[in-house]
Amino acid sequence: MLIDALIQLNEHIHFLSLLWLFPIIFVFHDFEEILTIERWVTQHGARVQSSLPPFARKLYQASFQLNTLNFAKDVLAVFIVIVTVTVLAVFYSFYLPFIAALHLFFLHVFTHVFQSVYFRLYTPGVLTSIVLVLPYSLYAYYRLLTDHIVGPRDLLWGLILLLIVLPPALLLLLQGRKRYVNNTQTKL
Repeated sequence: MLIDALIQLNEHIHFLSLLWLFPIIFVFHDFEEILTIERWVTQHGARVQSSLPPFARKLYQASFQLNTLNFAKDVLAVFIVIVTVTVLAVFYSFYLPFIAALHLFFLHVFTHVFQSVYFRLYTPGVLTSIVLVLPYSLYAYYRLLTDHIVGPRDLLWGLILLLIVLPPALLLLLQGRKRYVNNTQTKL
């Protein structure tokens, strides 16, 4: 039954369309976050911050002071990266950056779910993570592998690339958030 459903899905979704769905699914997921983050932080930020270990509290402090506009700027930066890796995959058949981004997208689902379970409350992005991101990611992996676009070794190289790129990218994101907050406080 699942195999029949996948075969039908394969017949209706061209592989290139599947690749272009990545930025589209990202947008829907991040719309949920953009629309809910500021209010959520106002209501739950102090409780969440107090439950973090001291190093994490310091590292993420500026994230709890972002307004919707500044959060949306972060989302735009990530969106540009996702569109870029999708263009590389679609037009140049260069899949490694796409795979690394897909790994992060897939793993991001579990950060949302973990946060919701750990804090025992809704966290921005958890609904679309479960309803859109998880099914898309699993189906994308399935198609990449069954269409022989990539193999297990490529998935491993994508993970290695992600592990190399993610730490400096995350630090840049957090530094940018500090600048947003400092600039906002300076203007006041």
